[in-house]
Amino acid sequence: MPTGVIIAGGRSTRFGDRDKAVAELAGTPMVRRVADRLAGSVDALVVNCRPEQASAIRAALEGYPREVTVAEDPEPDLGPMAGIGTGLRAVESAYAFVVACDMPFVDSDVVEYLFERAAGHDAAVPRLDDEWFQTTHAVYRAAPMAEACERALARDERRIVEPLFELDYVVVDEAEVRERGSLATFENVNTREEFEAAAKRL
Repeated sequence: MPTGVIIAGGRSTRFGDRDKAVAELAGTPMVRRVADRLAGSVDALVVNCRPEQASAIRAALEGYPREVTVAEDPEPDLGPMAGIGTGLRAVESAYAFVVACDMPFVDSDVVEYLFERAAGHDAAVPRLDDEWFQTTHAVYRAAPMAEACERALARDERRIVEPLFELDYVVVDEAEVRERGSLATFENVNTREEFEAAAKRL
């Protein structure tokens, strides 16, 4: 099986003064909730973070049933594209599912479908009706996407979709997602209010 990559290096500015990645969501650190939902679909896990987050993230993932690698940003605060590139550089499998640490409802059925759709291509990226690409909930061929991220950053291009346009990617539309799982898989938790609402659901 392939690898899961959780992107956890953001500053969580809308969340307040705590690190969102390790904030307790209904009694479990949010990054661990995401990781637990991936455990049946991957055989290794990489978590990208800032250096000062690493010890708390390792603690949150203690006892996880898959091999865990913490991939620290060599240069923090370059945005999610840089985090994706750093995370994918630590991947040993051909393909990886990349997800943001604030998506606690990620659906393993959708993840597995994205792996199926990515086979033979460089990426499978969901695009919901009338919306842009879900680049932090997508499957990538690890090496080509990491290289495309690095080239985009070298051009000082920060738009997270930019590396995608260099790749052979397939779009997974909303109807396909609905057939295989729940659209709740794309929900993210950015604010205290969203966090409390998610805690009640969990």
